Amino acid sequence: MIILQLDSEQLQAIMQNAIRTVITEQVKPSDSTCKENKDLLNISEAANYLNLAKASIYNLVCQSKIPCMKKGKKLYFSRQELTDWLKQGKKKTIAEMQEEADNFLTSKKKR
Repeated sequence: MIILQLDSEQLQAIMQNAIRTVITEQVKPSDSTCKENKDLLNISEAANYLNLAKASIYNLVCQSKIPCMKKGKKLYFSRQELTDWLKQGKKKTIAEMQEEADNFLTSKKKR
């Protein structure tokens, strides 16, 4: 054990630094909170993410064509749900359609 002699100013500085460290760690959001916040988008961020006008987003919401959440008067969108929604509209390539047709015909022959 090492015993140091500190004057009151040094002790006060050490205590202040320790308190500042504790306070900043409590205020700083955790990584999971930051990730959640990045995943949720407001209407402007969703419009920017999808490269659509805000009016188009409101129209899609009104028609229940786009996944969203509503809390009070605010709309929120999950980045992952928007990505999945976009992928649903993906057009198949000729190769994908050919593979699908081959799989269908193969399954018909087995019966």
